[in-house]
Amino acid sequence: MAVSIAEMILLGLLVDWVFRKLRLPGLLGMLLLGVLFGPYVLDLLEPGFLAASSDLRMIALIIILLRAGFELSRDVLNRVGVQALLMSFVPGMLEGGTIALLGPRFLPLTHLESAMLGFIVAAVSPAVVVPMMIHFIERRMGAKKGIPTMILAAASLDDVVAIVIFSVFLGFYTGSSENVLVKFAGIPLSIIAGIGAGLLIGWLLLRLFEKFNPRATKRTMIVIGVSILLVRFEHLLAGVGLPFAALLAVMATGFIILEKREHMAHEISSKLGKLWVFASIMLFTLVGAQVDVSLAWSTGLAGLALIVCGLIARSMGVMLSLIGSPLNGPERLFAVVSYWPKATVQAAMGAVPLMAMKKAGMQTAAGEVILAVSVLSIVFTAPLGALAIKWVGERALASDPGADRAALDAVSDSR
Repeated sequence: MAVSIAEMILLGLLVDWVFRKLRLPGLLGMLLLGVLFGPYVLDLLEPGFLAASSDLRMIALIIILLRAGFELSRDVLNRVGVQALLMSFVPGMLEGGTIALLGPRFLPLTHLESAMLGFIVAAVSPAVVVPMMIHFIERRMGAKKGIPTMILAAASLDDVVAIVIFSVFLGFYTGSSENVLVKFAGIPLSIIAGIGAGLLIGWLLLRLFEKFNPRATKRTMIVIGVSILLVRFEHLLAGVGLPFAALLAVMATGFIILEKREHMAHEISSKLGKLWVFASIMLFTLVGAQVDVSLAWSTGLAGLALIVCGLIARSMGVMLSLIGSPLNGPERLFAVVSYWPKATVQAAMGAVPLMAMKKAGMQTAAGEVILAVSVLSIVFTAPLGALAIKWVGERALASDPGADRAALDAVSDSR
């Protein structure tokens, strides 16, 4: 495992540098590196490294979501709250619903199977979107209208909605006796519980830090450790049927520390920025290693066409959500393309229907199609979305020279 980590660090830094020199997002190089070295192409990664993939990816995701929390200014959220709320469910509902309706026309799936696929694919990728939004926030691009912050907040809620709706359709399909209204009620409950727990834990951590005054490095380690336990807590609560959005709790923890002790928040964010250099390599190479390219293309053009139809519906949903906002045309286009990338959720959830079908003793052909299209959505949208975000963002977002000095100092320290 140690050798595989060393290889990914060295080669990850190299491909990141090469892709940036080519004016391409570095994460594309890391994704391709993971695909190449993964078990479906050259198979050069040690089994122990792949076995730890889920935990390593989760830790990396926690680090970037903590950084997102430390960028969520209350003043900006107050300005963009309505649009962020609409973007948290309107685009995903339209995309998932479109795939559910059109799925049987493109693929050998029923409407119910297509609905499961639709809400797996509908989840936007925080692994791709969050670091790119933080990059724009650091450069104060789009800061005046709070555009990257709006997308940060909305994308996090978008995942919660998509995953819960997927679980409802999966329950229907496998004959679960769970009450549908209870499952749908779990969406707002999980959001409220996650945010509430994060705010409380953030406040308790502040009291702890003020009393014992540990150095910034130790504060950062404590925040990461508590965040990992929050994710574990979500799994424990899920086992007894209680809704809880741990990743929202992670972001809320960062938010309350920023709100109450801005300088402390910038110090911790600075340390997280340094850790992200390593974590990003682990996250994107391991997501790439999950991708079976031959499986992705097994659905052919039909699978790709269905994904494109879903993206068109999602894009329309973003535009509808932004009606009445102060964003101009190019800025709205930036919001649209920021909602394209798929990766994290699809890598984690794509095989769930197949496993559920096997467990229930059902035919698995539909599960294999769902997995193939989920993987194809990563192959197609992750690079396309990352490129589009970079290209459109550089041209559409205006730079705000009135940057917060403390935040910029923390960003400088984190490099």
